Amino acid sequence: MALRDQVEQHIEVHKYAFLAVWGTVFFALLLQTFLPKYFPRASLLELPLLITLYFGLSRRNPSSGLLLGMTVGLLQDALSHIPVGLYGIAKTLVGFGASSIGARLDVEHPFARALLTFAFFHVHQVIFASTRLLLLQESEVFFSTELLIASLLNAALSVLLFPLLDKLRK
Repeated sequence: MALRDQVEQHIEVHKYAFLAVWGTVFFALLLQTFLPKYFPRASLLELPLLITLYFGLSRRNPSSGLLLGMTVGLLQDALSHIPVGLYGIAKTLVGFGASSIGARLDVEHPFARALLTFAFFHVHQVIFASTRLLLLQESEVFFSTELLIASLLNAALSVLLFPLLDKLRK
């Protein structure tokens, strides 16, 4: 037990200004809403998920990760043409999971961030598709080549985006 306490003491919890977090969320939602209208391939990007993951992994507090994920997901639901709650449920669980993992592991290395982004992209998709199937009786793709490409693209983007977001730390 003493070794576990020593390992967990070295994991730094980062703080962010309120406006930095919510300004980033707003900007990501704005881009997610309007970018695909002008650049259709931009629909492969999942910017609200990346923001949820980043702040969840960095803050390392499951409660704040859950609340951030819920808020981002519900805002994304409100801006999209799908029933309200699908992104909210998926992002709530992803925010909680990312914060829980961030509290246990040091996730500052770019490879770890990319790997976690890749994995959480698929977790998000499974939750989203399952919720849609169970609640709405509508089928949704659980896995496809396009989703694989999207997950790899988002993982690569996380390697570029997360160091920029690191500059927002207090």
